Amino acid sequence: MLFQIISYLKFLWNSKNEHAVHSPFVFSLLTKCFYDKKAKPEYTVLKNYRKSLLENKSFIEVTDFGAGSKVFKSNRRQISKIAQTAGISVKRAELLFRVTSYFQPQTILEIGTSLGLATSALALGNPKAKVKTIEGCPNTTAIAESQLNQFDYKNVENIISEFESFLISENLNSKIYDLIYFDGNHSKKATLAYFELLLSTTNNDSVWIFDDIHWSKEMEETWEIIKNHPKVKVTIDTFQWGFVFFRREQEKEHFIIRA
Repeated sequence: MLFQIISYLKFLWNSKNEHAVHSPFVFSLLTKCFYDKKAKPEYTVLKNYRKSLLENKSFIEVTDFGAGSKVFKSNRRQISKIAQTAGISVKRAELLFRVTSYFQPQTILEIGTSLGLATSALALGNPKAKVKTIEGCPNTTAIAESQLNQFDYKNVENIISEFESFLISENLNSKIYDLIYFDGNHSKKATLAYFELLLSTTNNDSVWIFDDIHWSKEMEETWEIIKNHPKVKVTIDTFQWGFVFFRREQEKEHFIIRA
């Protein structure tokens, strides 16, 4: 916890808003998407999806393949508590919806479904997109799939698999993902493995979003390695998330933005 507090104070010291951004691409993203305060009817759908989970007092046995939880001490977890403490926040779900709506990706990959709170935002952002979401825990996937069906999401494919096993088994050289949301194993080794495996799926307009880039010292080191990769051209650090863009026409530039 102390590490994250210190990290957040550093972030606040270095972060800027749109007035300090000279990149037209990033300026447009901030003003038209990140800082868009207009109410959206889709926000009600996202809130009702969350409300349904918060009212679910059932317990499930969670199989955790990642770096573990800083909240839960046991793998027997109440669904409402998972949604409350481990799921994406209301503010982040709305931002993820706006980002998906702004870029209109046709193919979306999510690494780490959990209860589908982020999945619902991704799928709602572009209902015509094909959303593929991977989760290692069968019990968690069952809840997410039930929720997504209940709210009539037709464009989501749920896959039960360990993340790296799935990525290795897929013929990624023949795949293109316009948007990838990484919210799985928050360890340096695993995150960098996913990064390298998925590089072949990018196009010039691909958007990658890494969750919890300041979760630990190891994740901050991972973020620095990703930023310095030669294929990465633009990054945006919003503290919770790290956005990565591969736009060949851009000069390499890194932004720390309050969002």
